[in-house]
Parts: sequence; structure tokens; C-alpha cells
Amino acid sequence: MTPADAGLKHISFEEALRELETIVARLEQGQVSLEDSIATYERGEILKKHCEALLKNAEMRIEKITLGTNGQIKGTEPLDPETVPF
Repeated sequence: MTPADAGLKHISFEEALRELETIVARLEQGQVSLEDSIATYERGEILKKHCEALLKNAEMRIEKITLGTNGQIKGTEPLDPETVPF
């Protein structure tokens, strides 16, 4: 484990996203030394991967309710993210 990914297991998606937004803002301002920019960028990459993993995990847990021809609930099946209209 590197200093850039310290404590990542206990960071929620929302916390990681907020930190990532802060990192992007700092880097966009351009007032960070080269060494700090590299470390900050590395932390941002780790946070991005953490957020992607959390989203993928949530996506795998979501199920779609299926209905029978009579309109009654028939059961559930895994959600196909390609068919989600948003």
C-alpha cells in the first residue's frame, strides 16, 4: 500500500468523489509544485479506480423486476446496464 491509497477501504463513494473533485480543482489552478502535482494526480487515479470499483459492485447487486404476461411479478433477473435509459 502506498501513501496515495492509504485508508481507501473505509472511504465511501461520496467521500472519494468529493476528494477527487478537490484534486481536480487543485490541479486545474496550477499552483501546485511539480512533485505535489504528481503525488496529487496519483491519488486522483487511485480514487477514480476506487469509485469505478464501487459503482461496478453496486451495478452487480441491482436486479430488475420481471413481470409475467398477466402483469404479476414473476421474479428478478440481473440488470443489464446497456438497457437502462439514463
